[in-house]
Amino acid sequence: MPIRRLPETLINRIAAGEVVERPASAAKELVENALDAGARRIRVSLVNGGIDGLEVADDGIGMAPDQLRLAVERHATSKLPDEDLQAIDTMGFRGEALPSIGSVATLSLTSRPEGGEGWRLVVDNGRIIHDGPASAAPGTVARVDGLFAQVPARRKFLKSPRSELAACLDHIRRLAMARPEVGFVVEHEGRRLLNLPPLPDASPQSTLARLAAIIGPDFAGNAVAVDLEREGLHLAGLAGIPTWNRGVSDHQYLFVNQRPVKDRLLVGALRGAYQDLLARDRHPVVALFLNVPSDFVDVNVHPAKTEVRFRDAAQVRGMIVSGLRRALDEAGHRASTQVSGAALAAFVAEPLPAAAGAWPPAAGADPAAGGALSFPGAFAGGAGPAVGWAEAPRLFNQLPPAFAASGPAAAPAPPPAQFPLGAARGQVAATYIVAETDDALIIVDQHAAHERLTLERMNRALAGGAVASQALLVPEVVELDEIGAGRVADRADELAELGLEVEAFGPTAILVRATPALLGPCDVKGLITDLADDLSAFGRALSLKERLDGVAATMACHGSVRAGRHLSIAEMNALLREMEVTPHSGQCNHGRPTWVRLAKTDIEKLFGRR
Repeated sequence: MPIRRLPETLINRIAAGEVVERPASAAKELVENALDAGARRIRVSLVNGGIDGLEVADDGIGMAPDQLRLAVERHATSKLPDEDLQAIDTMGFRGEALPSIGSVATLSLTSRPEGGEGWRLVVDNGRIIHDGPASAAPGTVARVDGLFAQVPARRKFLKSPRSELAACLDHIRRLAMARPEVGFVVEHEGRRLLNLPPLPDASPQSTLARLAAIIGPDFAGNAVAVDLEREGLHLAGLAGIPTWNRGVSDHQYLFVNQRPVKDRLLVGALRGAYQDLLARDRHPVVALFLNVPSDFVDVNVHPAKTEVRFRDAAQVRGMIVSGLRRALDEAGHRASTQVSGAALAAFVAEPLPAAAGAWPPAAGADPAAGGALSFPGAFAGGAGPAVGWAEAPRLFNQLPPAFAASGPAAAPAPPPAQFPLGAARGQVAATYIVAETDDALIIVDQHAAHERLTLERMNRALAGGAVASQALLVPEVVELDEIGAGRVADRADELAELGLEVEAFGPTAILVRATPALLGPCDVKGLITDLADDLSAFGRALSLKERLDGVAATMACHGSVRAGRHLSIAEMNALLREMEVTPHSGQCNHGRPTWVRLAKTDIEKLFGRR
């Protein structure tokens, strides 16, 4: 078959496949045009999720009739006055959106500039079918009907109207976050789904108010402020604390020069900042705004303009990771405010079970037979100090003598106000520490909390050099499969930097000679087995230093005080004091909360006192 030129209508349809993938793509392009036109109010109306109808009305500068005709031609734009692709300050610039939409749908443009006449231009799947005067308010109304109606191969791949509506809302919300000075209204078949009035300016205060309106008021209360400037780059926004997370990554809002992006570099940097703070199947909630010089970023990577390329990608990644880590470090031992609410919601009033004998039971009787209650020694302080708590924080030495007293004769001392996590009062199920502050009850998961403290100690030791090792009196042999044993043996030098000294002991065994001193006594077999699994997941291309978070977290888990271990009051207080001065102690290495706060007023509500 000889080479021939394709007809213009077919060229436009092919190009439209890159720009207009679904109704959300068309909505995004039209709203971006409205923003570039200086609109202060934008109204979006949808029919059947945008599949059958989509309209975007704005109060921008409008277009004259001759400009309308140019707007539907390919590669015609008003946004590159000096033809410099290195200095793009507008949302659009390619001149492809309107002709692409008009080639696969019926596109109606009605516009009137201030002081001019109104005009309407209608393009039906690549053909102009109407071009004449019309009554219109200042601004532009763009309407799209029957998207892909004449391209059934594309239309049948559209998702359900509900899914398409959700995608449209997501795009519009992201655009609205970056432009708080612009009002947005979204309606679907007569129902108003989004109503965001314009705010006075684009200041951080206005941006915070817009984020609260879109993400929810709980976001600000469970997030830390990010503000970092370095070498002409500025990173700002809010990052949710690790315990306030989601099961999907749809709640990560990233912007470059007010442009919403979904770039792999930025997502990877975000994952790196939270790498040892969240479980692998959980995702943080963030809204980050990165402002860079226009010649530092290339937004002309893909027609959808959601991917970008930076002149110095390493600098951007390092800035995001360090900015987020610094902000999260300052959060200290904070945990999500929703954790306490969920705990309170789980409380229900239940009647006491009917007993065969009288109540209260006689003193000294067996509780199982209806006798007096007897409390295990752990509840009043445990069976004395346990091994592995040699490193008590310096703050514990500031406790008054009565604060660490234990035993039935010791009167509980009032919790000092300078200790946010209060004074330990006892232990429940040998797993949870119960502490008291001036106005609340604190419940701490001892294993999760100590796991985080151990990991932070390891990180500090690594920052200062290699982790100290503790030689085993008798080296321990751990049996693995041949592949797993090979992986661990291959990384022996890198594991030695973490304080773990191992060597091959035959094709299917590993000999462990020393473990990290920070861990104290630990389950050596379980540690090596889990490390073999981690190395399998990391792959041979990555060094342990690049995945230090996963290896250190695995070690910290095996070296932490376990659930079911009785602790004394002194040990509980030592744990609380160390949590108060350790970053990220509000969540364990897997992103779960380490403590819950039940306010005194909430407890009083449970018992009808309020």
